Amino acid sequence: MNSKLKWLKLSPPRILVLGFAAIILLGGLLLMLPVSNTSGRHLPFIDALFTATSATCVTGLVVRDTGLDFTTFGQVVIMLLIQLGGLGFMTMATLVALVFKRRISLRDRLILQEAMNQNTMEGIVRLIRKVMIYSLTIEAVCAALFAARWAFDMPFGRAVYFGIWHSISMFNNAGFDLFGEYRSLTGYVYDPIVNFVAMFLIISGGIGFVVMSDLVEYRKNRKLSLHTKVVLSMTAFLIVFGAVVIFIFEFTNPRTLGSLNWGGKLLGAFFQSVTPRTAGANTLDIGGLRQATQFFIIILMFIGASPGSTGGGIKTTTFTIMIGAVIAMIRGRDDIVMFRYRLAQERIFKALTISLLALLLVIMVTMALTTTESASFLSILFETTSAFGTVGLSMGLTPHLTTIGKVLICITMFAGRLGPLTLAYALGPKKGKELYRHPEGKMIIG
Repeated sequence: MNSKLKWLKLSPPRILVLGFAAIILLGGLLLMLPVSNTSGRHLPFIDALFTATSATCVTGLVVRDTGLDFTTFGQVVIMLLIQLGGLGFMTMATLVALVFKRRISLRDRLILQEAMNQNTMEGIVRLIRKVMIYSLTIEAVCAALFAARWAFDMPFGRAVYFGIWHSISMFNNAGFDLFGEYRSLTGYVYDPIVNFVAMFLIISGGIGFVVMSDLVEYRKNRKLSLHTKVVLSMTAFLIVFGAVVIFIFEFTNPRTLGSLNWGGKLLGAFFQSVTPRTAGANTLDIGGLRQATQFFIIILMFIGASPGSTGGGIKTTTFTIMIGAVIAMIRGRDDIVMFRYRLAQERIFKALTISLLALLLVIMVTMALTTTESASFLSILFETTSAFGTVGLSMGLTPHLTTIGKVLICITMFAGRLGPLTLAYALGPKKGKELYRHPEGKMIIG
């Protein structure tokens, strides 16, 4: 009896894992229904589950063409899963509780703290209110801009529907699209409106809600937190550096930038630099990129977005801390210092743990897929990293995955959305703090 009571008192990480799993299962069952797909028959469970997992984990990898294989009902289910998965089910539950003026308990606040990747519960409900306001405002404005642009290409009602659908997909860094034939935004490589609105949505959803709140309140506070400074600096660096590398590697490639004019080359390079930050949309043929560019994009996908955002990956702050640790070690310094602030040892250990767990997950899944799939190693590594980073970019392997391959990619997307550390906390036994320390030993390193 006691063991059952202990199991019922679930920790916040376990509640998050079970909550996301429940949403995925419900979404998969809805997508299985004949009313959800254009064939009018039941969709195979593994395909429905894969689509629901990809949508809830805001990834964008697809085994069925979203625009052609799903009805409007199925597409709306996918859109709602994207919104729920991007903002988090606890965020949506808190919104409902606030609407009905229900008290947010201490347990709810602990779960929200875990879901939003915050260090403290202080102001967590206030942050949730801001998350909803900022998210819905950005999505509404960008949906209107998309609709106005696409009204020139399709009937107005369809343009509005496309605008809302793709605004939600892009802001939540999902990568799903309705254009059919797995072509994403390749038809708009020259279009500045579609490119800039999509990039704004991707970056806004990827920097994190704490950063967004800091930027909105900057005029009042006249200061930015260390977290915001690090996120903005690293995000800007990765986008610019990524665009330069892609521009150089693909400049003469006739399958990508080589056939475009200078405006198209610049837009293409910058969009393909932004989208690996877990967005998944693309204006260039990913399969047509040179291998050097594809491997570089794998690195960008592994880094991913920022904490407390709609994106995945190890996160920009984790990558920054790892780089800072290397620089500090080379310079012979004991502390990592950023913007005149010293980082605690605990932050460094956490960054190292996240990076190693993520790397191990990608390596193990890639090794497993090389035995189940008939594809090149780079293609499999690309697909696995895309799943972990909840990116959604693909070299064309996903629609041809075996059943075992689909299951492995589902697990990878799930782990990538929740974070390897949260998943480890949820699955591992909870241990109390040790009351003693072992004697210090010495090892030779390097």
